[in-house]
Amino acid sequence: MTKQKLILTCLMAIAAWLPKANAQQVNDNNTPLHLMKPAYRVGYGIPTASSVKQTIDRVLRYIDAETPATLVDKQTGREVTRLADINADTQLKQGGFRLTSYEWGVTYSGVLAAYEATGDAAYRDYVAKRHKLLADIAPAFRKIFASNKRIDGNVRRVIDPHALDDAGAVCCSMIKAELREVKSGEVKSEKSATATLRPLIDNYIDYIVNKEYRLSDGTFARLRPQKNTVWLDDMFMGIPAVAYMGRLTGEAKYYDEAARQVTQFASRMWVPEKQLFRHGWVEAMDPHPAFFWGRANGWAILTLSEVLDVLPASHPQRPAILDLLRKHAAGLAALQHHDGFWHQLLDRSDTYLETSATAIYTYCLAHAVNKGWIDAKAFAPVALLGWQAVNSQVNERGQVENVCVGTGMGFDAAFYAYRPVHVMAAHGYGPVIWAGAEMIKLLKQQHPKLNDSAVQFYDEEVPTNQPIFNYDGKIRF
Repeated sequence: MTKQKLILTCLMAIAAWLPKANAQQVNDNNTPLHLMKPAYRVGYGIPTASSVKQTIDRVLRYIDAETPATLVDKQTGREVTRLADINADTQLKQGGFRLTSYEWGVTYSGVLAAYEATGDAAYRDYVAKRHKLLADIAPAFRKIFASNKRIDGNVRRVIDPHALDDAGAVCCSMIKAELREVKSGEVKSEKSATATLRPLIDNYIDYIVNKEYRLSDGTFARLRPQKNTVWLDDMFMGIPAVAYMGRLTGEAKYYDEAARQVTQFASRMWVPEKQLFRHGWVEAMDPHPAFFWGRANGWAILTLSEVLDVLPASHPQRPAILDLLRKHAAGLAALQHHDGFWHQLLDRSDTYLETSATAIYTYCLAHAVNKGWIDAKAFAPVALLGWQAVNSQVNERGQVENVCVGTGMGFDAAFYAYRPVHVMAAHGYGPVIWAGAEMIKLLKQQHPKLNDSAVQFYDEEVPTNQPIFNYDGKIRF
């Protein structure tokens, strides 16, 4: 290159870099700066119901593949297809998740809610197939167990529950399946999917009501990690099934017991100045430490939602339970991270953002809005932002990421802050589908609009003829 060409090249580069003298500069007079696209990290705006369904469909396909409704011989691995061939070596085929765990009880309820929201029979059939398998095999396994033979642990928790974790969540999903058939007017037959669920329901309820360990005043409790410990988790593991049993049978004693348990849990676990629940309460402790673990608070507000769904309007405890839900919703909304998530320890912003709690809160807030329990203008944007966060954690395979693994109880911050996360933590799958189902209802029942780039909810449909940019840069009218 000649010297002249080198100089010319350098001058051209400098000219391209320097602002042109006649170029118009962006300023407040010539540019609507408030319409600049924000750099949202997980998304913002109003999704379509179809896009939400696409996400939960992906999750359903994944869990369907990971939860085979099949029996096998544990010695040979061969499939057992006839009930008459069940023996002590027969077990549920192992996939990524367990068909009888409390996490899967949550999943069954979430999937049933998705069927109600979408009408897609794939959701109904997923639950019906697995409920039916458990109902069909229970009599044979019960006989083997009665003969003092060891049976598959996943089946044992169905016929001989040892804890609320074994009983409550799966039981509640079965009651919902029974109630759905009655509501829809479907005719039962001896071979119908839920014809034989009632014996399992009764067995679960017998354990919850008559056999679970309790404090002296009757509150559900455990003997670990300390004697007479109350776990916030056990609100959900025991109370909703009891409340739903009231709806199934029409017997007031179940409603009364569910309401009494809520009141007694709240008397120990609710921290008014935080508007949150502590995770654990130990009878012998003084004072009672308060660690506000995310998923446990999720179990609490989910319990309140489930109880309010079936508790009669005339029940004397209903106003207090509704007031507690409203206070909890306000306390949670105030702690939402700006990316839509909630923290592992809710009041400690230095702990990680966790998906399962976020999904549960998203469901509960959206559900409370749809039920008219809390104000749509104040809380629906919180739920919608929560869905954006949840949606961002469902990968292409349908796995749910950043879910805290199973967690016991601790009384120091490090225990909670350093709990691992894993895509195979079963706790995330039901809440994500449940949240998506309720989000579909919210988008159909409520009236969200972007106004000056912010999500707003209105009392009625508000037309607009101005183009508005959604978070993805696409124009929405």
